[in-house]
Amino acid sequence: QIQLVESGGGSVQAGGSLRLSCTASGRLYSSSVVGWFRQEPGEAQTFVALTRWSRDSTLYADSVKGRFTISRDSAKNTVYLQMNALKAEDTAVYYCARGSQYSRYPSDYNTWGPGTQVTVAS
Repeated sequence: QIQLVESGGGSVQAGGSLRLSCTASGRLYSSSVVGWFRQEPGEAQTFVALTRWSRDSTLYADSVKGRFTISRDSAKNTVYLQMNALKAEDTAVYYCARGSQYSRYPSDYNTWGPGTQVTVAS
């Protein structure tokens, strides 16, 4: 059973940058899609970005387009989320997840990491 673990969260001032990592413990098949989602207290998870594991095909939420970049390193079995020009409203717990559909919906993902906190001070 594959497991995902996020890292790289922390506290940063508005305008700063962070890079999150999502490392898989097992093999990510070519059909996999890896997504990043975030969740604020009392709110539902919302889509941030996704990438196909097998090729360069990415999708972003409008709220992060132009500021966040998702990438992958197959040799390290890791997907990254580079977050630049951070805003206070980016504060949330960030989760990575694996699914098989090119989807913005959390319900389409069946494996989740435990999450990492990102706090942006204004």
